[in-house]
Amino acid sequence: MSALFSLQGKVAIVTGAGKGIGRACALALAGAGADVALAARTRSDLELVASEIRAMGRRAIAVPCDVGDEAQLDHLVAQTIAQLGGIHLLVNNAGGAGPNHPEKMSGAAFNQVLAGNVTPAFLLTQKVAASMRAAGDGAVVNISSVAARYAQKHFSAYGAAKAALNQLTRNLAQDYAPHIRINAIEPGTIETGALAPYLTPERRARLVQTTPMARLGRPDDIAAAALFLLSPAANWITGKVLGVDGGVEAPNFS
Repeated sequence: MSALFSLQGKVAIVTGAGKGIGRACALALAGAGADVALAARTRSDLELVASEIRAMGRRAIAVPCDVGDEAQLDHLVAQTIAQLGGIHLLVNNAGGAGPNHPEKMSGAAFNQVLAGNVTPAFLLTQKVAASMRAAGDGAVVNISSVAARYAQKHFSAYGAAKAALNQLTRNLAQDYAPHIRINAIEPGTIETGALAPYLTPERRARLVQTTPMARLGRPDDIAAAALFLLSPAANWITGKVLGVDGGVEAPNFS
């Protein structure tokens, strides 16, 4: 069974890899044997994660990158190939947005949320495809959100963006099959540094009480799902969206 989850000899790119879910994914892939190119805006965060991966005996490179800049995506891909020898795996994790007021948000701000969560995933998948095909196969995981399927106030922009990312996943999976598999993960409420300022004791208690698994999610929960979807164990799975949400089926964060 261990071979089904081995990533020995593979090279991965992880965006948003400096903290939270991205960091956890990068460490999980390295733990399974992959070498990892780490992308995010802050070099110091990336270097810390890279040092953790190198301590495991794997190779890691830190490539500061704004995923909204296509030239920087080209640089990320080129550096990964030049320094690590190819690309087999991709985690599109960079993205996100807060709540929005439907009558106060400008069109430009709305477009920025859509573009920031969808376009980089599309472009980076496009840019790594040739390297994956040359390697014989590849796999992509897009980090979406339960906001894509919940109906809730003040999330029209973020929810629409992540719903678009889900459909992008399904459609690109058809485009790139059979050599490249593309799936998505919908995290529920994950306890990260970004969430911490909003977790009052009362809100935490309510979240735990309304989650069937009786706890908040952890970045490692998402990383484990990503490892499965990127591994040989999932080699007949593509175009799917996996909810990793503790069993929550309706909005429980207000």
